[in-house]
Amino acid sequence: TMKRFFSTSRSTVDPKEMKKFQLLAHKWWDEEGDYSALHSMNDIRVPFIRDTLLNKSNNHQLGNPLSGLKILDVGCGGGLLSEPLGRLGASVTGIDPLEDNIRIADQHKSFDPILARRVQYKSSSLEDIVEESMETFDVIVASEVVEHVADLQMFIKCCSQVLKPEGSLFITTINKTQLSYVLGIVVAEKIIGIVPEGTHEWEKFVTPEELERLLKSSGFSVKAVNGMLYNPITGSWSWTESTSINYAMHAVKSRGQGQSGHTDPSSEMQREQHSATAGTGM
Repeated sequence: TMKRFFSTSRSTVDPKEMKKFQLLAHKWWDEEGDYSALHSMNDIRVPFIRDTLLNKSNNHQLGNPLSGLKILDVGCGGGLLSEPLGRLGASVTGIDPLEDNIRIADQHKSFDPILARRVQYKSSSLEDIVEESMETFDVIVASEVVEHVADLQMFIKCCSQVLKPEGSLFITTINKTQLSYVLGIVVAEKIIGIVPEGTHEWEKFVTPEELERLLKSSGFSVKAVNGMLYNPITGSWSWTESTSINYAMHAVKSRGQGQSGHTDPSSEMQREQHSATAGTGM
């Protein structure tokens, strides 16, 4: 029998973060409200996920390019990313520890019969589904989530456990730089208010280098790191060479990666060769 990778006394869920998002749960689908920047982020994060996955496989249907893929949307909130992925044909499971978020997500998808078939939601933390979902998913998305978890190393290990070998992990998050503090917290939260005050803690931001180190230690190979830039005047996102504020990362779980967390030397060499030649994927 497979042993759980974690102690049940540990959790990726931060109670303080739960309280913050509880107050905002009813605002998920207000495109001009507190989550407007996440709505507009779909303009670049959805094509990034779609095109990266299409480049990995030739078997896709016109109109439903992600058909046949099982995607786990971790920290799905009100379903802002789950829904467009479902419309692309994927079978999406959205999980979030906050029941109010899941209730809002379920309510919103019910207006679309296609989404009702393709997207399911569950009030759960990631570690709670590991045992029942070992190597179940082709793709995991964790968008604007890792900067809110209590134990990032455990979170990534759990991602590795529920992802199939050679499955893709997509992460978008905020870098830990002086610039991200000034723009992401002081300006965005305190001055212009495009994000509710108190949403982020700079200490929990993670650099691309640290995130890549944690991913490699859990048997992932990082394929792309792309900078993202938000324009508060136009309310739009664009790709940029600089990762000093926001960035998106695509990583692939190594083939043969077992539950021990170790990889063989040949796969390590392949990762190094790939990282030396990989482009942005854009």
